[in-house]
Amino acid sequence: MTADLTLDSLLHRIRQDNPAFDDGSLRRAYAFCRRVYRRDAADSADAHLYHLLEILEILVHLKVDESTLVLGLLHDIPVVSAAAMSELKTEFGADLFQLVTVGHRVRQIPYRKSNQQQVENFRKMFMTMARDLRVVLVSLADRVCTMRSLDHEPPERQRYFSRETLEIYAPLANRLGISALKGELEDLALRFLEPERYEELVSQISRQKEERDTYVAGVKAQIRQLLEKNAVEGVVSGRSKHLYSVYKKMERTGVDLEEIYDLTAFRILVTSIADCYAVLGLIHATWKPIPGRFKDYIAMPKSNMYQSLHTTVIGPFGERIEVQIRTHAMHRVAEEGVAAHWKYKESGVAEASGADDQRFRWLRQLMDWQQDFSLSQEVSSSGLVDLFPEEVYVFTPGGDVKEMPKGATPVDFAYAIHTDLGSQCVGARINGKHRPLRTPLQNGDIVEIQVQANHHPSKDWLSFVKTSKARNRIRQHVKAEQREKSLEFGRELLEKELRKYQYSLKRAQALESFKAGIEELGFKEFDDVLAAVGYGKLTAGQLMGHILPREELRAATPPAKKSALSRVLGKIGGRKHSSSAVRIAGIDDVMVRFAQCCNPLPGEEVVGFITRGHGLSIHTADCSQVQTSEAERLIEVEWDLDKTSNRSVKIRVFCNNQKGMLVSLSGAITAADANILSASVNTTPQQQGVSQFEIDVLNLEHLNRVIREIKKVRGVYRVERLRS
Repeated sequence: MTADLTLDSLLHRIRQDNPAFDDGSLRRAYAFCRRVYRRDAADSADAHLYHLLEILEILVHLKVDESTLVLGLLHDIPVVSAAAMSELKTEFGADLFQLVTVGHRVRQIPYRKSNQQQVENFRKMFMTMARDLRVVLVSLADRVCTMRSLDHEPPERQRYFSRETLEIYAPLANRLGISALKGELEDLALRFLEPERYEELVSQISRQKEERDTYVAGVKAQIRQLLEKNAVEGVVSGRSKHLYSVYKKMERTGVDLEEIYDLTAFRILVTSIADCYAVLGLIHATWKPIPGRFKDYIAMPKSNMYQSLHTTVIGPFGERIEVQIRTHAMHRVAEEGVAAHWKYKESGVAEASGADDQRFRWLRQLMDWQQDFSLSQEVSSSGLVDLFPEEVYVFTPGGDVKEMPKGATPVDFAYAIHTDLGSQCVGARINGKHRPLRTPLQNGDIVEIQVQANHHPSKDWLSFVKTSKARNRIRQHVKAEQREKSLEFGRELLEKELRKYQYSLKRAQALESFKAGIEELGFKEFDDVLAAVGYGKLTAGQLMGHILPREELRAATPPAKKSALSRVLGKIGGRKHSSSAVRIAGIDDVMVRFAQCCNPLPGEEVVGFITRGHGLSIHTADCSQVQTSEAERLIEVEWDLDKTSNRSVKIRVFCNNQKGMLVSLSGAITAADANILSASVNTTPQQQGVSQFEIDVLNLEHLNRVIREIKKVRGVYRVERLRS
């Protein structure tokens, strides 16, 4: 970091790359920050402003666009002064205000290391919440500055930031192809996490630095002379590994620094593949190659498209050196991320594939676009993306990250943690506030599940849960609960039928014919028989003919014959003649009610559901309640078009909030020959009118006619039917 760092010196660097750069926005942003800091944080204003210039210096080095530079200056305004945010929005616009807000929220995400998957979820959530590459770049630059200034912080805080940097920020910098930031972040993190090892490495390498630099310069000169002598055009570079890279290799191999032979690596870039092999021959002819240390990734590229020749030779003064040889085109492929080198380095696995790799390759390409100042407007508009649109990442109260599918609810979250937590869930707090269980979770939400002992899942949850685990557990419970109720109901029906023959259930079970009759019907357990009777698959009367002695059946007076379905419906619903406009094949004496969940109208396709103790419930065929019900309890029904009766239905009308609107709406409903049973009118904060009516209609066609008349009213832009 330069001691005389100023805004003017940074603007001078920018103009060296882009002479046409307009510094107006940047100067305005810096003046705004000076005004805010000196007004609201006077004691630390100079330190804050210098911190901003440090961030700006990093961003200038990355050659980002103008909007990213402005964001770098303004990013800390929410920390210094919440009140100044409204001024920022007025002066710099809603888009920049949103970027500053999102960036602040991203940097407030609590980090807690758990396992590799948790850390990876955290990285994804970071990128998902940021969504804009500019936010990520500013966050990385801010983290570098934070790590540089950790010396005066308490050790615990130093370790916290260092772990977070090593697990989150350094890998993100690597994935974006910003190797300089990655290396610095890793070295700074090592300094605070392993201070003794860090100082030891610095001391050892420092003692060798002058000698090492001389050695590197000498080898580079020899390689250049070798290329010139053989008329090969090439670019030669030499580099020393970062401290963290050396430290990791020592940890992995268990060797001392003196035994690490590839502290320095040399790269030779040439114009053609033929030149690659020619240079390899020259290197091997000059220095002795080490057996087993040559790899030809040109003839046999890695599955991730990486191409290069790697060899290790015994170089000058008997020291081992690593040499990589590739064309300029191959080098660009490797550096742009097509080789997904970030995954190779982090996991030790050469191959890279999958949707995540493609996203980060796209990000690295976008990074290159950002370096072209002439494309700043295009980049700004294309920088906002959904990097991981299919997932959201939320926190437990303890800080663990959970990956959930988009649209997941607190119930899904509860089941993801533990089945018992999901089953006993009665409520949820999201970010400290009570929210309905059907609330979709958003990235970064902190979710706390409230439970109640002996509570059980609700069948209604099936209409909004997203995960298969939650859905399967709920269905299992509902099925078990329904079976339990069916057993109880089947036992009641069977005992009632047996009393007609002067038998108790216990006495009947003692008969030799009882077990034989059950087996004859194909049942293995008595509970299966009770469940079949309870479900209506088998009537109690049918069962009598199999389990009671024939002579007793002949002696008793059997019940009057009627259909099996009629007997089931009669027992569960009473005997009440239906006056509804619904017709059931072969049945004319069953209690019928219309389901409130879907409120069917004549003209809609309907289906009947056999309830327990409440007769037959009529639903629309596409009702969600029917979709999750047992198929064996559904029966075919149809509307009796010979009968007519009014059915009430609710509708909601969205319209302009203007004088006389209610009168016009009422007139339209009356004009369609419908009677208004009730009406309510409300106004939204956006001054939109929302009216709700309950009306009487004859059928679906009549309702559609009412809706058409309402839509003719000037100022109405939407009409919807309410199902409940």
